[in-house]
Amino acid sequence: MKVDVILGLQWGDEGKGKIVDYLSNQYDIVARFQGGPNAGHTIIIDGKKSVLHIMPSGIFRDHIINVIGNGVVIDPSILIREIRSLEDQGIDVKNKLLISKKAHLILPTHKWIDAATELSKGKFKIGSTLKGIGPSYMDKTGRNGLRVGDIELPSFKEKYETLKQKHLHILQSLPKVDQFNFEELEQSWFENIEKLSTYAFVDTDYYINAQLKAGKRVLAEGAQGTMLDIDHGTYPYVTSSNTITAGVSTGLGVAPSMIGEVIGITKAYTTRVGSGPFPTELFDADGDQLQKTGHEFGATTGRPRRCGWLDIPALKYAIMINGVTKLALTKLDVLSSFEEIKVATTYHYEGKDHQEIPFDLDAFPIVPVYKTFPGWNRDISKANSIQALPSLAKSYLSSLIEALQTPIAFVSVGPGRDELIVNK
Repeated sequence: MKVDVILGLQWGDEGKGKIVDYLSNQYDIVARFQGGPNAGHTIIIDGKKSVLHIMPSGIFRDHIINVIGNGVVIDPSILIREIRSLEDQGIDVKNKLLISKKAHLILPTHKWIDAATELSKGKFKIGSTLKGIGPSYMDKTGRNGLRVGDIELPSFKEKYETLKQKHLHILQSLPKVDQFNFEELEQSWFENIEKLSTYAFVDTDYYINAQLKAGKRVLAEGAQGTMLDIDHGTYPYVTSSNTITAGVSTGLGVAPSMIGEVIGITKAYTTRVGSGPFPTELFDADGDQLQKTGHEFGATTGRPRRCGWLDIPALKYAIMINGVTKLALTKLDVLSSFEEIKVATTYHYEGKDHQEIPFDLDAFPIVPVYKTFPGWNRDISKANSIQALPSLAKSYLSSLIEALQTPIAFVSVGPGRDELIVNK
């Protein structure tokens, strides 16, 4: 068997949680391979909304084993709070969750450094979620990090103290952060480390490969989105991990040859949270309408998302570097109230139209070149097949398939679990 992959093709918030929840019924294992509590995967079941930050989205299925891979950074306090919320709903987390011993831990001082560093950047801040993600990955690559497996070692507190003192030294050169109660956070952190130690820690690289050899089906779940990838995104306004298909190999410990289907998720329009370039961003009534109708507020931060039309050059780039084999298009229903719908087909800069994204989107005054489609002005939330969609909606989808040269396998027509068209 091979690992199938599902990931976002934009700047995150594409609706991955819903698609993973649907697909997970076909798998034995769902494994998160990167990111941390800056993720926010929203799932609505029977009208009840759940937002997962670290937990894989297969947790709502009874037969699924959920794996937090080595590529994830874990805040014990946030993970335990998430576990308690799920257990209060009657979900048996303890028997369905495995945590990689090689996953790195987010310390209270990581959050402190995150806040102080962002403060020091002033108007040049990158829009960090202030969850300590970046500083934790910095310690990982700097070979100073504390890992989940360290919790089981006699030297754990000594290792923690050494890293803490290093962080306190760094903080002396950064701006003071008001209302940061380190002592309270540290006490809570250690209490939640104790609770976390009652869950199963495993060598997930051995585990995943053994399960594949045994014929089990594995779905790798990505967080954030392709355009936030540390290497291939809109640097420096990116996250601190590899959000693309290649991150599955490093984040779970599986060979590239073991990658199967790659399902890329995109909204029918584009959104972004935080700072950074956004060529198709709208600052008019259409942008306001997308934000309001699409309920575009960050699941993790609560911040309003910037909104704009669909960006074909960015999507073609994301499809290329991920090796996407099929697409899932979400929030098509949000476009139902528009008289006209636009799609950016090329970028105009340096006197020419370009299909390729420049090295630095901020370095060029980019003007998107749009194609306009007539809106369908009809509620599509009850459509259960492509054929049931209005003809203008079908034309819109056909144009996207032609432009992207990739089949659309799933179309979301509403927020609920069942408001999903499977295009066979």
